[in-house]
Amino acid sequence: MVKLFFQGTILSIQPRIRLNRSFDESSHSYLGYALKMTGSIAGEDRDFSLGIGKAAQKKHRFQAGDQISGTCVPVADERLEPVAFYKVSQLKKISSMSSGINPPPWEDVPPDLDTYRWRGHRRLATRTYDSKCSTCIWGCRMPVEMIIDQWNPSKKKYRRETFCYGPLSCTLYKAGPNRKVEGRNGMVYVEEDWVDEERTSHRERDV
Repeated sequence: MVKLFFQGTILSIQPRIRLNRSFDESSHSYLGYALKMTGSIAGEDRDFSLGIGKAAQKKHRFQAGDQISGTCVPVADERLEPVAFYKVSQLKKISSMSSGINPPPWEDVPPDLDTYRWRGHRRLATRTYDSKCSTCIWGCRMPVEMIIDQWNPSKKKYRRETFCYGPLSCTLYKAGPNRKVEGRNGMVYVEEDWVDEERTSHRERDV
């Protein structure tokens, strides 16, 4: 596949994580980082999104405001990725500049993926994510792959869900409605509040 050249400014950088659901069970695939960009790609001026690996982020320590360039390709399956382009190569940081915004939202260099895994997440209302948290390093929009019938794993559905890894005291946070997961024979699992509480119970309120 032909590589596409891009150049632009990072609007946000967040963890790039896929959520796998099977009724009341779930697991995560930590893919790297998702960059929202404004600039040009394949000669067209536009906004776009890139997926990079953890090694690239460790090397360059990208944050919102940085100008970067490189090459990439369109993702093979948009249902499994939170970004439109990935397999980034020839990656360069042209210039670095802090966003200058006082948190929240947090727009500095994000931590490593192990830190996100340790922190755990809470569900985040989609409207709140879109209006207040889309540039925050603690926000995350995950592609979700759901196995509807455990006895027939090929039966799947896909959607997007938004989450927060940020401080429990964040004033912008709103949970939104409980998430529902479809199962076999019309059954529905409702992910209650205690699930989020359990995932983040090891953290202090301001952590």
